[in-house]
Amino acid sequence: MSSQQIYINGKFFSKEEAVVSVFDHGLLYGDGVFEGLRVYEGKVFRMAQHLKRLYDSAKAIMLQIPMPIEGMQEAVLAAVEKNGLDNCYIRLVITRGAGTLGLGPERTSNPQVIIIVDKIALYPEEHYRNGLEIVTASTIRNHPGALSPQIKSLNYLNNIMAKVEASKAGCLEALMLNHKGEVSECTADNIFIVRNGVLMTPPTDAGILEGVTREAVLELAKDAGVPTEEKTLTRHDVYIADECFMTGTAAEVIAVVRIDGRPIGDARPGPITLKLQELFHKLART
Repeated sequence: MSSQQIYINGKFFSKEEAVVSVFDHGLLYGDGVFEGLRVYEGKVFRMAQHLKRLYDSAKAIMLQIPMPIEGMQEAVLAAVEKNGLDNCYIRLVITRGAGTLGLGPERTSNPQVIIIVDKIALYPEEHYRNGLEIVTASTIRNHPGALSPQIKSLNYLNNIMAKVEASKAGCLEALMLNHKGEVSECTADNIFIVRNGVLMTPPTDAGILEGVTREAVLELAKDAGVPTEEKTLTRHDVYIADECFMTGTAAEVIAVVRIDGRPIGDARPGPITLKLQELFHKLART
């Protein structure tokens, strides 16, 4: 039996016993929202920002989370303590709940609150030293007129198809463009480039999710005296960049050294990338 304990609606279950109904609309239709959080040395990193985004996402899809945000904070901390992990990843999931077949949310009841605490290593350690090679996916980000990119929903098929393209190309990640052909983000991470000493990242209207790690890195760069810009980027901008890196809760900060067969800079993690990687590690662990 597993010692891992999963939180579901105020109770803890072993990994083997943690279940939801096959009629849950989160399973049937991807109807729900989620967040990924990190724990460093027993402390949840920027929990307030993550939970605000979770509740904002739920509000946007008219999903009532069955507890106040203060109660969710307590539940997250209880789940971390129950699993006894000082450095780990948290997956917090809210589903619409079980109901009858059919899309209508009025067919459901009893939204499910699920908290999974586990270890995670998104990329092999050598890639944090040497950087990643990525490709541009033909699958674009969802049109913002169809679904706001600020909603972190359970329906990730769009990103998964881009991830499949990356895997078929022998890469671990893919760059995704928006409906206008502009750089948006990667399948699970935000993207940054450095050009002539200036740190640049796509703006929110490029169809990105405003990442918590992205925000932290922008703050760290400004504090370190690195000029920053949130501006529209094209693939050409990435191709001719001096440096490139990705950020995300699971990924943290990781360099991109080659894209679509083209080396970025000298095909090694650059000095600003390495500096921000170091600063983020210190921030997260202090």
